[in-house]
Amino acid sequence: MLFTRAKNVIGLDIGSSSIKAIVLKPTKRGHKLLKFGMKPLPPEAIVDGAIMNASAVSFTIRDLIGELKLKEKDVCTCISGHSVIIKKITLPFMSQEQLNESIKFEAEQYVPFDINDVNLDFQILSKEPDAQGNMEVVLVAAKKDLITDYQNVISEAGLTAAIIDIGAFALENMYEANYEINQGEIVALVNIGAAITSLNIVKSGTSVFTRDVASGGNILTEEIQKQLNVSYEEAEALKIGKRAGEEADEVIPQEVSNIINGVVDQIVGDIQKSVDFFLATAADQAISKIYLSGGSCKIPGLARALQERVNIPVELINPFNSVEFSEKEYKPEYLADVGPQAAIAVGLATRRIGDK
Repeated sequence: MLFTRAKNVIGLDIGSSSIKAIVLKPTKRGHKLLKFGMKPLPPEAIVDGAIMNASAVSFTIRDLIGELKLKEKDVCTCISGHSVIIKKITLPFMSQEQLNESIKFEAEQYVPFDINDVNLDFQILSKEPDAQGNMEVVLVAAKKDLITDYQNVISEAGLTAAIIDIGAFALENMYEANYEINQGEIVALVNIGAAITSLNIVKSGTSVFTRDVASGGNILTEEIQKQLNVSYEEAEALKIGKRAGEEADEVIPQEVSNIINGVVDQIVGDIQKSVDFFLATAADQAISKIYLSGGSCKIPGLARALQERVNIPVELINPFNSVEFSEKEYKPEYLADVGPQAAIAVGLATRRIGDK
């Protein structure tokens, strides 16, 4: 979204806990999955969307690309976190060309950073002026140094950052590629990652509200480490019901279950605040469904707790819902299991150089 260059791309989701890479081929009916894989990152290689260990990130990207034997060099990746600002604003009705000229001036009152330190982009939502002669615009601002850091780690891995998107918008692209868009329907797309939860509320296929919250599965890992005095690896294993190096167990120990319940309450509370804020500003409008994605959306009891708290149906999203794939290469059970983690990468892989 923030800037572009040439041809089909690798959808590369550089998350806080792992890197996901996907290549999709456009077909008459939608998309076909050509390649997909993911690799874990060391703890704290990425913190709140910022790259803290560039060599580990570029090494992991190079490793993953090599394992998948990808020949493509152009990448679509995304950024998120506190260095990215997304705001829906109201401006006097004007053309795209006029707004190109004045966007820097208009953005200064909405962006809490020095305007010279950010890259700006926008999308006009209104086709016609409203009764007051105004239009709605989605304004995106991202710190230049954050964009440069992502470009550099991708370049170090021998690739080119052809498109830099926003995580919440990649979710929207994934949803549009896989689900029917109903006129007037409002759905919430919530990606619960290791460190950041991204929310994108979409009406009739158009984003009407976005928010990133510094909340995710790492909170649970840290609490298990702290309260049970175990290593990072042991905590990661325990939170999904197993001991490090063992197969998953059906029974999660009671002390871990208690920690999970406390953290689920915190994450659900953060999502509820954002949903409540949107509903308070959207008179007489209701969200029909919440779709969850991200590696941490499968924390035991989270989806059920969220549905009970907000009283809205909650479902784990399937980013391969309308994507063709070879069952010889990818077992349906595997894609169903990893699907929530792949949601943003799928959305990135639907992009093409030069689209808007």
